[in-house]
Amino acid sequence: MSIAKLQLVTVGDAAPAMLKELEAPLALHLQLPALPSKVSLNTPNYAFNKDRKQYHSNAILRRLAALNTDAVSGILGLTDVDLFVPESEHVFGEADREARSAVVSLFRLRQGASLDVVRQRLQREVLHQAGHLLGLSICEDTRCVMSVSTDPAELDRKHAGFCNLCKNELQRLR
Repeated sequence: MSIAKLQLVTVGDAAPAMLKELEAPLALHLQLPALPSKVSLNTPNYAFNKDRKQYHSNAILRRLAALNTDAVSGILGLTDVDLFVPESEHVFGEADREARSAVVSLFRLRQGASLDVVRQRLQREVLHQAGHLLGLSICEDTRCVMSVSTDPAELDRKHAGFCNLCKNELQRLR
């Protein structure tokens, strides 16, 4: 089943105002209505790894998925904590299509950036994770929002949208 709308949730101390910044790009590039939720999650201490001093994104995804009771919705959490998965030093975000949940962190997106640059990075990463929720895979075009980014400079080089191949795939998936 395809996702028809996306619930936006803050996790920890992420500013709820940042959720508002995500509505227009999700509507423009994915035709996906995004609705800031009245629900928020506390700092995800349950996901904290003492050795890494980071938060395991999969644990947060499970908690977000449990909040999603709407069969046609996906859920995306915005957090300010440093995320990781075991096979990577860090991640900007993570998505689980089966659970219809995604999480994006502002922690590394803020590195050496003005507020405008942080907004651009955040929008690109949110589009990337929402794209995964809709069924898109990683793209080899480094300008496409679906390409992999491991550092902020790679996010800065991306366009604010999808390449033609990913646009066509989105149409096919809908």
